[in-house]
Amino acid sequence: MWYKFLNYLAHLYLAQPNADSHFGNLLGDFGGKIHRHQLPIAVQQGLENHYLVDRFTDSHIAVKQAKQLFSKQRRRFAGIALDVLFDHFLIRHWSSFNDMPLSQFKQSSYALLNENLSYMPSSMQQVVTRMIQNDWFKKYETIEGIGFALDNIAKRIRFTNAFSGSIAEFNRHYVELETVFLSFFPELIEHVKKHDLEAKSFK
Repeated sequence: MWYKFLNYLAHLYLAQPNADSHFGNLLGDFGGKIHRHQLPIAVQQGLENHYLVDRFTDSHIAVKQAKQLFSKQRRRFAGIALDVLFDHFLIRHWSSFNDMPLSQFKQSSYALLNENLSYMPSSMQQVVTRMIQNDWFKKYETIEGIGFALDNIAKRIRFTNAFSGSIAEFNRHYVELETVFLSFFPELIEHVKKHDLEAKSFK
């Protein structure tokens, strides 16, 4: 599970405010396609929304350019780093995107995830439980917390890598990466609204 601890806040922000949507919008990082046909339609639609977000992010020109800011030895993992960094920037600029205080949003999201905890794959249960108990998003607020998260990912990669210490890349390019996020994230929000994959759940 070295790849966990990623951009969960962004996925939850882009989910609908109900338990099935929250479940589906995180399930994509836990083998969601395997479980797709066993799930209620609202969870399946949340899962599709997750994949929509990932495809748009991975193909966006600004995100591709941001990956090039990372040194060659760490560029292989730049997408993982950006997932974490974008959650940090979302927290930093939260009031620009949501009128609900972040603390309230977090508690609501944690409660909604708890509702479906017993239906989640075991790996997802473990991660969601730790995320709630340790309030991972609180750690994302600081550069030190981001550094801890990135180093934690590096330790879980099952082969020798140069990902540890990648917070140095973040510090070196903080302003450029923040600028990328502030231009990219509003476009992502509009992309999700345009496709409206979860609308059928509420008709």
